[in-house]
Amino acid sequence: MPVQVRTRVCHTGRMTSKPRSGEHRSVTAAAVEAPPFSIVDLFSGAGGFSEGFRQAGFNVLAGLDNDPDATATYALNFPEALTVSGDIKNRRIRENLAGVIRTATVIVGGPPCQAFSQVRNHTRVIEDPRNDLYREFVSVIRSARPPAFIMENVTGMDQMGVREQIKSDLELGGEYTVIPQVLDAADFGVPQTRKRLLFVGTRRDVADRPPMICGSGATDAVYLQRTTGAKNTRYKVCLQPGLFQRQVALALEDPADASVVTAAQAISDLSNLDVGNRQDQRAYAELLPIQSEYQRKMRTGCGAILSNVQVPRINRDTALRLRGVPKGGNHRDLSDALMERYITGQRWGQDNGSGRLSRRHFYAYRRLHPEIWAWTLNTKADSVYHYDCARALSVREFARLQSFPDRFVFTTDSRKEHLAGRHDGGPAHSRYRQVGNAVPPLLARAAAEQLSVVLRAWSRALSTRAKTG
Repeated sequence: MPVQVRTRVCHTGRMTSKPRSGEHRSVTAAAVEAPPFSIVDLFSGAGGFSEGFRQAGFNVLAGLDNDPDATATYALNFPEALTVSGDIKNRRIRENLAGVIRTATVIVGGPPCQAFSQVRNHTRVIEDPRNDLYREFVSVIRSARPPAFIMENVTGMDQMGVREQIKSDLELGGEYTVIPQVLDAADFGVPQTRKRLLFVGTRRDVADRPPMICGSGATDAVYLQRTTGAKNTRYKVCLQPGLFQRQVALALEDPADASVVTAAQAISDLSNLDVGNRQDQRAYAELLPIQSEYQRKMRTGCGAILSNVQVPRINRDTALRLRGVPKGGNHRDLSDALMERYITGQRWGQDNGSGRLSRRHFYAYRRLHPEIWAWTLNTKADSVYHYDCARALSVREFARLQSFPDRFVFTTDSRKEHLAGRHDGGPAHSRYRQVGNAVPPLLARAAAEQLSVVLRAWSRALSTRAKTG
């Protein structure tokens, strides 16, 4: 049976308890004869990868991240797993994790790769000292030899020309077959366009090649068009020509169809959250009723209380600007008067001395369009505003747009002092950051389900060989 480890948070490499005797053993034919399979999540953040794999039936064995606030969230939501808070480069942490890692069917992770843009003249990525975290991921794969792995990162790798180098590094001299794949989360039922590059690898004795992760293709079928009329500017969802595109449009319009999901279908039941609300929990009875199949799925398994519903305050200038931005719009829709740096005289934020908004402000004035998915969220609360209400979104609404279920609660480490790996900004910013940096669970779930098909075939083959001697 796959290992089940009780929650133990490890800080700077120290374990609070040890696993039971006999739990740490290598994966054999007997161990995988009866799935579910298991995963270890490196660079886990809050646990988007782990949540998706758990929904697909995998046992989550462990998660590791250097951010103590993110690992607090991970420990809260994965009590069945080992949670490790610290730097993977720390030798003691690597040694403490080694036993669990060796039992995992799949290792997943998204290591930061800081020097990719500097790679030139065929310099190997693995050799660049600034890519030490990426090097650690490759080292873990080399040491543990899991049946499969997925490494996730930003699509900018392709512009940096390192895709083939990374693929070669991960193949370990031909022991693995690796297929790089660019996927958009909105093609997997996530109400947000979010492109990610996945390196999916399987050991050659497991499969000839890893699966291609296939989605709906919806993001190629529709787009948001800006039209300027005599009185106002508006944004309209338009179709590319073709029958399939019409089918996607029908799915978008149907709240009972969760294959493609709009922003409104994701968060309309939370529209009555108030600006400046400081209560982080609300009873579902105080909220609007379920208005889509997606919302029903997000609420499944929850009790009577919803968490992470605080809504940030906004200043008077921002409130005025939002009234000038239509649904789906951005800073381009602001009038000349609304581009003034300080409209009401209230001074806030940095001033570039020009008396006008600077380019660094432009990303902040964007409103969702209710009839299509959200654009890619970042880690700041002011990166997106509600399509109807003149307000920012709560962490819970961020989480809905990332496809985290409502039972998944975001928190922070209760210690107030500076901690290694903690980012500046305080607990509220940390929660937005955790959501914004996460792998969307429904994207991870799709990858897990399609990878599981390959693993089950391998497991059955092992079982058959074991029975026939």
